[in-house]
Parts: sequence; structure tokens; C-alpha cells
Amino acid sequence: MAISIQMQQISSTVSDNVKGILWALLATALFAIVAAMAKVAVKEYHVLQILFFRQVLVFLSCLPSIARSFPGSLKTQYPNIHASRLLGAFVALSCSIWAVAVLPLTTAITLGFAQVFFVALLALSLLNESVGKHRIVAVVVGFVGVVIVMRPGVEGMVDIYALIPILSALGAAVAVISVRKLSQTESTATLLVYQSVFVGALAGVPLFWLWVTPDLNGMILLLAMGVLATVANWIGVKALRLGEASVVGNIQYMQLIYAAILGFFLFSEVPDKYTIVGAAIIIGSSIYIFHREAISKKQESI
Repeated sequence: MAISIQMQQISSTVSDNVKGILWALLATALFAIVAAMAKVAVKEYHVLQILFFRQVLVFLSCLPSIARSFPGSLKTQYPNIHASRLLGAFVALSCSIWAVAVLPLTTAITLGFAQVFFVALLALSLLNESVGKHRIVAVVVGFVGVVIVMRPGVEGMVDIYALIPILSALGAAVAVISVRKLSQTESTATLLVYQSVFVGALAGVPLFWLWVTPDLNGMILLLAMGVLATVANWIGVKALRLGEASVVGNIQYMQLIYAAILGFFLFSEVPDKYTIVGAAIIIGSSIYIFHREAISKKQESI
């Protein structure tokens, strides 16, 4: 009892931002582990089969929320935006798994951070969000970092595989922009049920031809990936609820550190100088974007 009270006292003295950071650190670690597991699983199973298992687990985790609001959870005012979001999510999730199969783990995750810059550009064109000169400069600098990681001209031409995580980042950006729009009118249950069902269906239909029956170890691996990815998603949401987005958002870059460690010990991968330099530029420009957004919010609140 005394220990419980002491823990509550400690928890009450920790700011919400610190709590958010701690949860975000755990979420990014889990996402990095899932990416490493995908790099192993994709040797035996198709990308879509891995994605299907993941969406099944997401759907099961959402059942309580769906049941409480059914059939309202299926109603939507913007089916076209939902379609864009689902297509973006499908491209993002499938290409992210494909990317770790054909690229070093750290490189794939680094290029995936191009999502930050695609979101900024799409927000300007589709949501009419104001984008000042500071953000424009940061976006340009960030793309320079992406180009460095892609190392054009180093071995004759751009590695075609480097375009896969870029496509994943673009799909993720489309999904994020769509959610920003939908969240103004749609419930969380609606967003969850549409993604888990329809992305799962898109991945599931081709499995009539691509399915590989997993053995016991394979089933454990696929289910574990789905469970960990689902837990990471829920923890990530909790982190954003506790901490400010401009603070918690920067923690995602810890995934690079986790990926580098996992890549080294599991796959004997060592990031080359282009990945390291490019990652530093991408992280720096993204942190600057978050910093400018924080300053803008403070000025608006004054």
C-alpha cells in the first residue's frame, strides 16, 4: 500500500510531457522491433500476408470500441476522403514492410521520415494551412537529406529500392492529411473500423494466390508482429494524449537509434556515411519544423 501511494506521488510530480516522452520511447522501440521482425518474416511470407495478420489484430483490438458505437461506427459523411485515407494507409503499411526487406533497416526507416515533409506540402495544397518561409526552408533542407540517403550518382544511379520507403512516406502523409480532415466530424471508432476492415481486405484478397501456410514458429512470428504493432499504436496514442505533439513528435527519431542497434546485432548492418549524414539533416529540419509550430502556437495563445 505504501509503495502504491509513493508511486502515485512520484507520478503526480512528473509532467505530462515527460510521461508522454516515456510512452513515446516505448512505442518507437516497439515499432523498430516490429520492423526488424518484418525483415525476418518477409523472407518466408508475402508482404500482403504479413499486413493481413497485422490488420486482423488491429481489428480485434478495436472490437470493444466498435461494438459500443455500432452501427454508428460505420456511418460517414465523407466516403471519398475515407477512400483516400485507406489507399494511403495501404500503400504506407505495405511499402514499409517491403522496404525493410530490400534495404538496410536504418536506411528504410530514415527514408520513411520523408513523411514529415510530404505532410507539410499536402497540408498547404489540400488543407490550405499557412506555410511560412521557415517551414518551406526546413522542407527543402529535409528533402536534401532524403536525397543524400538515396545517394544518387554514388553507384551510377539512384537505388530503385530507395523509392519504396519514399512511396510509403507519401502514402502515410496522404493518410495523415485525410485523418486531419476526418477527425473534425468522424469518431475514432469510425476511423479504426474502416482502416482495419478495408486495408485488411485489400491485403487479404490477393492471398488466395499468395498465401503460404505458416508453421508453428511462423504463426508465432506473424501474430507477435500484429500484437506488438497494435500495442505500439495504442501506446503512441496515449503518448500524444499526455504530451504536446511538438514534444512527443520528436521522439519518433529515436526509432533510428533502435533500428541501428537491431540492424547491427540481428543483421550485421552498419549504416554508411550517407545514411548518417542524411539522417542528421532530416532530423534537424524536422525538429526545426516542430520548433516553429510550437512558437506559432504560443504566439496565437497570447
